[in-house]
Amino acid sequence: MKKIFQLTLVLLISTLNLKADSIPIYLIPGQGSDSTIFTKLTFPECYEVKHIKYVTPYKNETMSCYAKRLSNQITDEKFVLVGVSLGGMLSTEIADILYPDQTIIISSAKHKSELPRRYTFQKHFPIYRLISPKMNKLGAKLLQPIVEPDRNKEKAAFKAMLDRKDPIFLNRTIAMIINWERRSTDKNIIHIHGDNDHTVPIRNVDFNYKISNGSHMMTLTRANEISEILAEILDKCS
Repeated sequence: MKKIFQLTLVLLISTLNLKADSIPIYLIPGQGSDSTIFTKLTFPECYEVKHIKYVTPYKNETMSCYAKRLSNQITDEKFVLVGVSLGGMLSTEIADILYPDQTIIISSAKHKSELPRRYTFQKHFPIYRLISPKMNKLGAKLLQPIVEPDRNKEKAAFKAMLDRKDPIFLNRTIAMIINWERRSTDKNIIHIHGDNDHTVPIRNVDFNYKISNGSHMMTLTRANEISEILAEILDKCS
């Protein structure tokens, strides 16, 4: 009985030490997704995965102000930040506030110049304001498989994520992206991008790692390749 107790105590202490030594890695999903987008990614064993949860933006809230609100969910002094699409844009803003050890963005943009011209056009001609939240959500559901057909490899997952989205959240984040004013970014931010991304075309992007034929949905559809890159970047466990 005494030996069993001692063994249990050793295992408990080992578990607590592993937890104490782990590196928090905060994940921020895209506009039309949630934590499901990260389910197929793997991280080095010394990282403890945590998820940033979206809240509804205030009307006319800027990207930087929204990022500041989301940053309140980060409770660790030392941490890593990984963001996809809108989550990557927000990561660039959070990096200015909390100074993560490492910031990695996937299928995203580091500043407004990396976004396609249709966003600039809508800033000057705000057609999006004429479209209701419900119509915007319907449009997203119709256009997603057309613009990014790679999503059909994980059709049920992407459909479910979009179905769960609040139309007001989608409407206000569209406005947030269109009116994003960021012009420069930290050069230490690591950018992973696909060369078949139709949402944020690679021609506008200064990337560090390129996924051949990778789409805007590649965090889920090409998870193995992205996990290998993340392992290379995050090799801090030894």
